[in-house]
Parts: sequence; C-alpha cells; structure tokens
Amino acid sequence: MSKKIRVYGTVQGVGFRPFVYNLAIKYNLYGYVNNDSLGVNIEVSGKTNDISIFLKELKNNPPPLAVIEDIKVENSNKQFFEFKIENSNSFDNKTTTIPSDIAICKDCIDDIFDKNNFRYNYSLTNCTNCGPRYSIIKTIPYDRKNTSLKDFPLCKKCQNEFENPTNRRYHAQAISCEECGPTTFLYDSKQTLIASKIDAINLASSYINDGKILAIKSMGGFHIVCDATNDKSIIKLREFKKRAIKPFAIMFKDINNLKNYAVYSNLEENILTSKERPIVLLEKKYNQNLSNFVAPNIKKIGCFLPNSALHYLLFINLPNPIIATSANLKGESIITTKEDIFLKLNNLVDFVLDYNREILNSCDDSIIQVVNEKIIKLRNSRGYAPSSLKIDTKFNKKILSLGANQKSTFSIAFDNKIITSLYLGDLDSISSIENYKKTVENFLSFYDFIPEIIVCDKHPKYESTKFAFELKDRNPNLKLVQIQHHYAHVLAVLAEKSINEDVLAFVFDGTGYGDDKNIWGGEVFIANKKDYKRAYHLKYFKLLGGEFAIKEPKRVALSLLFDNFTLEEILNLPLDFLNSFEKSEIKTLYTLWQKNLNSPLSSSFGRLFDAVCSLANILHIQEYEGQTGLYIENLYDKNIKELYSYEIINNSIDFSKMIKEILKEKDKKIVASKFINTVANIVLDISNRHKEMPIILCGGVFQNKTLVEILLKEFHKMNRKIYLGEKYSPNDESISLGQVYFQLQN
Repeated sequence: MSKKIRVYGTVQGVGFRPFVYNLAIKYNLYGYVNNDSLGVNIEVSGKTNDISIFLKELKNNPPPLAVIEDIKVENSNKQFFEFKIENSNSFDNKTTTIPSDIAICKDCIDDIFDKNNFRYNYSLTNCTNCGPRYSIIKTIPYDRKNTSLKDFPLCKKCQNEFENPTNRRYHAQAISCEECGPTTFLYDSKQTLIASKIDAINLASSYINDGKILAIKSMGGFHIVCDATNDKSIIKLREFKKRAIKPFAIMFKDINNLKNYAVYSNLEENILTSKERPIVLLEKKYNQNLSNFVAPNIKKIGCFLPNSALHYLLFINLPNPIIATSANLKGESIITTKEDIFLKLNNLVDFVLDYNREILNSCDDSIIQVVNEKIIKLRNSRGYAPSSLKIDTKFNKKILSLGANQKSTFSIAFDNKIITSLYLGDLDSISSIENYKKTVENFLSFYDFIPEIIVCDKHPKYESTKFAFELKDRNPNLKLVQIQHHYAHVLAVLAEKSINEDVLAFVFDGTGYGDDKNIWGGEVFIANKKDYKRAYHLKYFKLLGGEFAIKEPKRVALSLLFDNFTLEEILNLPLDFLNSFEKSEIKTLYTLWQKNLNSPLSSSFGRLFDAVCSLANILHIQEYEGQTGLYIENLYDKNIKELYSYEIINNSIDFSKMIKEILKEKDKKIVASKFINTVANIVLDISNRHKEMPIILCGGVFQNKTLVEILLKEFHKMNRKIYLGEKYSPNDESISLGQVYFQLQN
C-alpha cells in the first residue's frame, strides 16, 4: 500500500521532516519527505496497518512547534525501498507560515548547564524545538542562508548534528556554538568592550545586583533591566522614560521564585512555563522584597520567566527578580541594535549586554490574561505571532489590510489563509511608523506578495489609512476599501470562530471613526459577515479639547457635568474633582462646550470609564491608555451588588441619572463597583431583548477582567452562546483581521 500526503500549516523550521523520517523508520515505511512552498510532502509505502498508525501519529503528535492546519491524503501506486529526507523543492509560490520565536526548551537548558556538553555556558543555544525564527528571517523558506546566521558557517560538531536525522538539531537553521556562532559582549556606557562570552553575562549579573541599569539583548529586541527590589534604580528608570506609574513587567528566575510574589492558577502556570513564555497578568502577593515602584496603585503585576539561554545564565548569579521592559523611547519601537541603545538611551543605561546575531524583525513580549479559564491576549507577539488562520473559502485575489492606528497590525490573505502580523505598537511617532511600513514591506517580500486589494480604516488621520492611500498612489490599479472600525472588531471574532449567523455584538472601546463622522466606542451591532446595523449606542457627549480629553479624564467628567447642570451650578458643586481646575479654566472649557469648539462628539465607553474615574476623584490625568479602567477595576468590591440608573431611549443608552448619582457618593470603592456592575447590566439588559442571538464581546473595554468575569458567569447561567476573541486580541490588534475577512465576503 502507498499513500501521498500533503501537510499544510506551520510545518517548516519546526523539525517536521526529521519527525516524519523517524516516524517512518519506527513503522517500517519507505518513501520520502520534503518541503515546498505549500508545506510538507510525504510519500510512503508499507503495510496498510503501519501506514494507518503512521497517519494517526502524524496528526495527533506532531513536533512541539508545528501547527497543522490541514492534511490531505491520496492513494499512490509508487513503491520505495528506503526512506529519505529530500531537499526543499522550488519556492516560487510562497504560502507557508513564518514560525514564531520560541522559548528555549528543557533539553537546551540541560545542555548549557552540562559541563561535559560543548554548549556549556553558551548563551545562544537552541535546537529544532526552540529559539529564534521570525526575528532572524529575511525570507522564506526558513533556511540558514535566509537568516541572520548566514555569515556563521557551522563547525564540525554542529554540522554533524545538523546532518543527522535522529538528532534534535537536524536542519535546525539557527544552531551554533561558542566555536562557530555569535558571541555575547558587555559594553560600558562609553561603548568600551569590557567582557565577552560567559564572563560578560556574569559581570552583567553583578552590575544588576549593584543597582545598575542595563540594556540586554533578548530574542526580538533589547530589554531595559534592573533589580526589581531596588527603589533607586526603578525611580531613575521611571524618570528617564517619563513613565511615572505605568507598571513594569518582571522576569523571575523560575516558577518557584514567582510563587513568592504572585498568585496563579494551574492554567496560568501552564502559560507561564509554555514554549511561548508570555508575560501573564497575575494577582500580586504582598512581598516586602519587591519594590513598591514596580506597579504602584494596582493589585496586578505582569510576570514572565526566562525565554533564552542568555536569561538562564544571567539568573545564575541573580538572587532577585528583575524588571525587563522594552528598550525604547516613549512612543517608539523596541530597539534592536546596540548602536541605537547608545544613541537613544545612553543617559539611562550603565552597561549594554549584546550579541552579534542581528535581529532582522523586532518582536515585543506577548501579554496574556486569564478570565474564567479563557485566555485573553492583550498583546499578540513573541511566541504567538505571526498568526495564521485557515478559512473555508478561498480568496480569489491577494489582499493586504492595514489595521488601526493604535496597537497596529496588518494582515495578508491568499488562497484560504490569513496571516496577521505581530503587534507593532501605536503609530504615534516617526520611528513607529517607519517600523510599521518596514515590517509590511518585509512581509510582502517574504511571500513575494503583490496585493491586488488594500483594506484600511475609515479614519482619515490614521497613519495606516494614510499608508493605504500612499500605496494606492503608487499603484492606481489597486482597489482600496475602507471598513468601519467597530465592524472590523466584530468581523475579527466572526473570522476566528467561524460564525455564520447574525450576532448581537457589543463593541466597547476608546475610539473609532463612526459612519456619522463622530467618535464611536459604545456600540451594539446586529451583524453578520456581510453587513451590520447599529442597534444601540452610548449617548453622545463632547470631548473637550479633542485629543486632550483622552489624556485628561477630568475634561470628559466636566463635559458630562455641562450636559446635566448649568455653569453656575457646577461652580458651586462641592466636588473634590473640581479642585483639579482653576475656575477660569472651567469657564473657558464651558465656552468650548457651548460653542462646539474642538469638542467632537463621542459615544465611547472607554471615555466614560475616564469620566467616572475623575468624578470619583480617583485619577484626573492619564499617563497610559486604559489606566482609568485598571484603577476602577482595582477598586472593585465583589460584595457590592448595587448599580446605577440608566435608560435606553430610542436605542441610545442614557447614563445621565448615573452621573448625578455618582456625585452623591463618598466612597471611591462604591463608585468603581457600582459602575462596573452597571456596564455589565447594560450588556445583559440589551442581550435579553435579543434572546435568540449569540453574543460577541469585543473592543478594548473587554480587556477588563472583572467586567468579563461577571458577564461570562451571567451568560453561562442564561445558557447563552457567547464569543470572545482568544487567538487574537479584543483590542485594535484584531482590526486588520476583521478588515481582510470582510473583503472575502464581499
């Protein structure tokens, strides 16, 4: 009996061919395995039962890093007399998914701590089952000549492993050792080389223990690192980065060390120790060792474990956890070269720990939150992205979608596949815009992809929209399509979950360009893959000063007072939050409000969170996006069950009564708790008006763990179908996926 097998998905650069080879040998099968542009090809001959078991194991137990999207099997009449691994076929039509960077595996960790292993203490150790992929690739196929290791020829020992199909480093393109590979170097702030190899790492550890701040090169870019128990170092870091209170992520030596600082479930532990090794948001334990400046004013901390050999070697001499935050200036992309560290961060870092393997594609750390045993991605990056989604229908044209302005991503679509980039940050600086455009061009080059259709947001000021028109100007034959922001959010969930029916979609976020040219963000759609209707929305209010209102929640709060009181009444209200204004400032802002000067209308739940946070005198000026939501959630008391009044009038959610009720409260905890209860009740109330419809929750507001927990619990009681994005983030990262999926349907 003979079979011809084709395997699609992330099946290149992940050890798939040696896996097939060893599986064939195990079951006495003959034939071959090779790669081509579509995936992996296998042809085998042997006993019928052996081939059946072979196929079953192929499907159910693939290599750790492989993601099989589809397997097609057909009969063959060929007979073979040995099994061999063949070279890659032509890659004229590139469709295979670029693999993600993966944390170092246990076998490689054992290697670097084994004195008898020739990779003992080697900081860039990896194998077929782990290490860099996306960050070092120039183009596909993923062969060494197409990576930043092309100038590091393998030594005899590495070459022997590379050529041995039974070795876990067979055709592992990124392998190297101290003899033939890249090396680690330590520089001082004057750019003087002071140590290399393991000496550089040991010296770096001692400097961290001494309170110094270092830039340390990780897989996808540099981290700024310091002792997480050292107040002085963290204060200096905050002052330089102009980051007064935004939490820092903390890297711990291992899970046993982490348990002294945070509470985690079995699922959260599995994610922390997984091959992806993301940052996971956890409930903070009181630990007097941890500096209060790491995550001030909140009960959560972002925790992660070492993901490279360099990190493990660094922690040999580190008794304390470390802050490991992206090395960048505010609003810019993560830095990938020591030259840029010295150029941009020289006044901050005392030392730079570098290695001479070039990062070709930058990649931030992923961030995960677990809600009721559901994984919600707050940032989809290292370990998870680029992301591939196989769909039922084939695209008849090649499509590029360019996403949003915040938490930007882009997607490309061809055949029956959508590939979405990793998180590329906010497009708020020249550096971030350049990195975004460069990454788009890199992807197009990876896949020899020439788009025929470009899809973008409707917001005329989004940099992603401007780029779409720029590409259209370069090639007038391109078709350009614009999709409403919040509908794209819904479409992303429809795509991920393969939903083919009408849904009731709650799309709550901070901002998005509405069909009426106002700022939306408190939307309830009745939608499907082809169309949507705006069924309900938050009552419009004015954002005093436009963009300034996003940074200053007190302006939104004041605007809501203007909606409900006269100027004279406001000036006489005994409210603490009004002390954040001068009386003359209130009068000036009232004029803006009255005359509609630089005061765009908004229906945003994100801005309503801002207003409530300020009215309760919790926070008046916001340092980072989502801060007000985090602070309100931090004050939530599950024992408080009450909620505020609201009305739904002509499909508009009117919260005027709630504003007046909040003004009577004295306790911030009561305001925060009742407000979250109210938002949840609005969702439940509207859902009960459409009992036959499945529910979708999307948009950045549904990153609020407490709110989502309440809703999941209540919808479960009601036995309602409810969908949230899990493979993709609920925030604007998913916009490009929704954009490209719409074009498929139309």
